[in-house]
Amino acid sequence: MKLQSISKAYAKSITELAEEKKIDIAGELTDFNVLINENNNLETLLFSDVFSVEEKTSVLKFIFEKSKVSDLFRNFIYFLLNEKRMGIFPMIFKDVIVIDDDKKGFLRGTIEGSEATVNIELMEKIKAYLVKKIGKNTELEYVQSKKITAGYRVTVEDLQLDASLDNQLEVFKESVLT
Repeated sequence: MKLQSISKAYAKSITELAEEKKIDIAGELTDFNVLINENNNLETLLFSDVFSVEEKTSVLKFIFEKSKVSDLFRNFIYFLLNEKRMGIFPMIFKDVIVIDDDKKGFLRGTIEGSEATVNIELMEKIKAYLVKKIGKNTELEYVQSKKITAGYRVTVEDLQLDASLDNQLEVFKESVLT
């Protein structure tokens, strides 16, 4: 089974369990992800095979005692450690956030372009278009890309709108060659 499929299955399961118990699992996972990202030693401990499951569990018990996390969250992290699946935690985290966003009625996406910043008016027009097309509000993040000469590429889940010069040239090239 592909890691992506496993990640989605775990994300769906933990989200459903959290919903039944009225636990904000997305919030707890976000806090834990921030903690990992801010602490290189913790990241090394959790994702390195140098340390045993017992050593990892011991450190996490100390951390969890200092923070207010649900039993569901704690047991889920211990489960990932015991099953040697902690390596897919980042994928599970992203999948849970996507599920949570979808339940809240909005999606996340990116706008790629060649400029350092995006025109706010254009961003609002794109958001309005996406609401009409998808029927959900979209939170967009702008990313400057050296792969785009001019124009923009918008990606929201599996929808991609490519209004870049590079794409237009590629389409033209294909039409001439066929």
